[in-house]
Amino acid sequence: MKRSGLVAVLAAALATLSLTATAARADWLKAESERFIVYSEGSERSLRDYVQKLETFDRVMRYRSGLPMDQAPLRKLPIYLVGSRSGMLRVNPATPQNVVGTYFPTSEDIFAVAIRGENDEILLHEYVHHFMLESAPAAYPGWFVEGFAEYYMTAEIEADEVQLGGYSENRAYWLVNGTWLPLEVLLRSRPGEVRRSSYRETYYPVAWLLTHWFFSDPDRLRQLSAYLMAVSDGEDPVEAMESATGLSLAQLRSELRQYLMSRRLMGRVIKSDFPAADIVVTRLPRSANDLLLINQRLKIGVKDEDRAALGQEVARIAARHGDDPLALLAAGHAGLHFGDTVAGERALQRLVELEPDNVEALQFLAEERLRLAEAAEDEAERVSLKREARVYLGRAYAATDNDYRTLMLIAEMRHGEPGYPNDNDMLTLGLAFERAPQLAGVRLNYADALIQRDQKDEAIAVLKPLANNPHGGAASDRAAQMIAALNNGEAVPTLDGLTEDAAAVEPEPSPEDEPESPPAPAGE
Repeated sequence: MKRSGLVAVLAAALATLSLTATAARADWLKAESERFIVYSEGSERSLRDYVQKLETFDRVMRYRSGLPMDQAPLRKLPIYLVGSRSGMLRVNPATPQNVVGTYFPTSEDIFAVAIRGENDEILLHEYVHHFMLESAPAAYPGWFVEGFAEYYMTAEIEADEVQLGGYSENRAYWLVNGTWLPLEVLLRSRPGEVRRSSYRETYYPVAWLLTHWFFSDPDRLRQLSAYLMAVSDGEDPVEAMESATGLSLAQLRSELRQYLMSRRLMGRVIKSDFPAADIVVTRLPRSANDLLLINQRLKIGVKDEDRAALGQEVARIAARHGDDPLALLAAGHAGLHFGDTVAGERALQRLVELEPDNVEALQFLAEERLRLAEAAEDEAERVSLKREARVYLGRAYAATDNDYRTLMLIAEMRHGEPGYPNDNDMLTLGLAFERAPQLAGVRLNYADALIQRDQKDEAIAVLKPLANNPHGGAASDRAAQMIAALNNGEAVPTLDGLTEDAAAVEPEPSPEDEPESPPAPAGE
């Protein structure tokens, strides 16, 4: 072969190797800070900027809530930033057309997904809910939970200042052009309970306006505090509002109308030398391109008719990546929960051979033993399976003692055993509650154990935020029933029949389409 031909062949080979090396690198980056773990396919610079904004946003809410700004949460919130709607659908195929961000509090993970570069308001709104349940839990009425989130979600975050209290164009449109729901309906109802369509569109806007009105004046802020205290103590929400403000609902409505149309509708500017967050960025293995998002889909609940097909799809994709840990985890999860338990067991056992401290793999293996133990008819077999589960959970706890799912499974393993709930069970349930107060199932199980220990006041305190959760669904209804029974000295409803799906929160309703020409802000 001529030298020129050899050079051409080598050049082609090097080009091929270069392409192969490029393909082997994942598009996904992982950024971890004090409070967040953010995954993104975008650039590292934009990812760092995004995480810094989230850290600043959290500190501002802590400052405004009277909490230490340097206080770190017991669990970091994972967020997945996707490039387009197709990424949202990869996690949740039922994502509505106009949704650009979703929050998923589930028994297997608590995380959020959002389209990168789109409106951040939805994600910030959901993070405020997450923050309130974690850092400032109380029996807040539904309208204030939503109004508080609406107030903060429009924050404009810069390096040296944060502007709060801005308006959302969509919400402003409905305030100016929509038919306001009666304040009595707002004060007494969760968003999902408002059935009349002409009122549903204005629940969030009016909740935002009422919150903004209270926040704009120190005297009104004191009135809000008195109102919230009264509602928490069980006072009628309408009477509490009229007593706190000194206004009838008709007068309050008139005040809000005037406030909306006046130049007093101003936000706040928080100026501070916000510290730069310590952010560590790593590039994920190439398996993340195929499996990172679909692995999250496995955690949020899948319709029965879709489970077999999804399990097969995950197994097929994972097989392309051999012993890659993410691939083995996805294959194991899909196998155990979606059909091929033998293959799932094999994948997870291989994973713990490679990574003995892989907490998720150990949790899935323990959970499978608990499932089999519950179905076992032979007592010796049941005891043996529970013993295996205990070993796996002991390893998971030793690897990471801060994981709420490990704690939940330890409590589940003990449930129904003689002496349950003993002091150690209460400690376990309490630790799980501290780490995942956003989960309805965690609250209900902890409250149920408190009731069994005759700690009724403590149980009510745990249940109240869930009972008032605007999106608590069946779990909120059950919490309210339990509180009513405790207050009335009646038999407390059990948790039987409340499935994991029923214990999940309802999603935020999709916003109505914005007008082609939104109105100008009322203050201009």
